[in-house]
Amino acid sequence: MLTIGQLASYAGVTVRAVRHYHQIGLLPEPERDSSGYRRYGATAVVSLIKIRTLADAGVPLAQISRMLEADAATFAEAVRRIDRQLRDEIDRLQASRTQIAQLTAGNGLALPPEVAAYLDRLREVGASKRMVAAERDGWILVAARRPDRVVEWMPVKLAQLEDPQVVRLYRVLSEIFDSDTTQEDLLVEAADIMVALAEQAYRSGDMVAEEEPLDDLPDLLDALAAEHDPRTDRLRALMRERGWSGWNRMERLPEPPDRPPVS
Repeated sequence: MLTIGQLASYAGVTVRAVRHYHQIGLLPEPERDSSGYRRYGATAVVSLIKIRTLADAGVPLAQISRMLEADAATFAEAVRRIDRQLRDEIDRLQASRTQIAQLTAGNGLALPPEVAAYLDRLREVGASKRMVAAERDGWILVAARRPDRVVEWMPVKLAQLEDPQVVRLYRVLSEIFDSDTTQEDLLVEAADIMVALAEQAYRSGDMVAEEEPLDDLPDLLDALAAEHDPRTDRLRALMRERGWSGWNRMERLPEPPDRPPVS
């Protein structure tokens, strides 16, 4: 007959684990002998090894008792079910590992790789670190709202970076964001470039309404831009003066009515 310590040693578990299995009713607790000690036989060793094997395989303790009492067919089905659960958990953990790995690049957080590549291209054309960070946060919002479309837009965005006007715009905005002063002259230049690009898209017919409206996303993007840098409010005001509503909801403003003649 074995002591509890010897039993635990045979099965490769701790004494604490054996006592826990007793407490939850998983392993029968033997009567104490005349000296007050529990004594275990070979059957207890076999049972404990089975319990340890199932627990090590990932079977929840609450299911082990039923599995030990099940017939061969029921046991096999229980094993298949647990195997499916473990595969699902492995897939979930692998997805988590992939997301964690993306954090090393910074831009990968909550963004598909196509957007991260676009942000890398922004750096290459001269956008500042602060400008890229603002753009990244904006795309995080877009990806959350339109995950089905955001990747489709990336080729268009990359093609736009071949336009010298767009490159100049990002460089001007970078200079604005990196400065501690108002930079009114650069704000005016940025507004002029953005209006010129809007007029060009309007004339070519590239500016079309979304089949599925983005609801409040443009307003949320404007709010995000203002939180990154309050001077973006001034930039939108300059665009309105030039007949456009802003850059995240690019719409022509109605022409002001003619004023009556002064008598």
